[in-house]
Amino acid sequence: MKASSTEERNPRATSLGARTAPVRTVRLLLGEERKAVAAVARVAPLLGVACERIANALEAGGRLVYLGAGTSGRLGTLDAAECGPTFGASPRQVLAVIAGGPRALRRSAEGAEDDEAAGRAAVRRLRVGPRDVVCGISASGRTPYVRAALVAAKRQGAFTLLLSCNPAQARGGAALVIAADTGPELIAGSTRLKAGTATKLMLNALSTGAFTRLGRVERGRMVALRARNQKLQGRAIGILEEATGCSAASARRALRAAAGDVALALRRLRAATR
Repeated sequence: MKASSTEERNPRATSLGARTAPVRTVRLLLGEERKAVAAVARVAPLLGVACERIANALEAGGRLVYLGAGTSGRLGTLDAAECGPTFGASPRQVLAVIAGGPRALRRSAEGAEDDEAAGRAAVRRLRVGPRDVVCGISASGRTPYVRAALVAAKRQGAFTLLLSCNPAQARGGAALVIAADTGPELIAGSTRLKAGTATKLMLNALSTGAFTRLGRVERGRMVALRARNQKLQGRAIGILEEATGCSAASARRALRAAAGDVALALRRLRAATR
């Protein structure tokens, strides 16, 4: 089997070690991180296709389910968690599952990624079906937990998607494979580095593209956010003022009446000015 490119030694890191000045390490790291952005830019058309599929699924009452192990699973969990406050998504619309369960979010559970049965069980537990999009996340492209979950989801009729950073290994199991070729890490095999950056960028693209398509963003503003704290309340009032031309006081009253639901407050304010 061809070795994963993320496991190869980076030629720029041959002298990296205890004698390397920290600022030199930082500069080497940042130089590699820039490659993550370029790698994701090359797969932008495929990300666009995935955004459309996700938007269509959510519009039809389906779900977006992220599945991953280790860093990949944590990044999927992060993106899923942000879809509520940012886009007003229900926790039932965007879900994330990490190999090893919730404890793996805080502590490494290295063996969990090899558990194919657990991947299949996760799909059964979520009752994945034809209306859902299941997105596997695997930097290497060959994580057994993720691959088994994708195969199981495909059998249930779900649209399957794989995000990876290793084109040579990212195949099989998914209807759509998106592999950002980030190459060798500064520390060989440490995919929390630029592969992690590229993965976060791809996840940002999927959720932002899909929910923007669904009308949750207007003129670059979060028009579906739920204002649950002071910072978000201030942001929400600004959004309502800008979108409707109302006063801050009117925006505040509308937001309070809508229990912090910006989309509802916006609809009411617009209806009142017609």
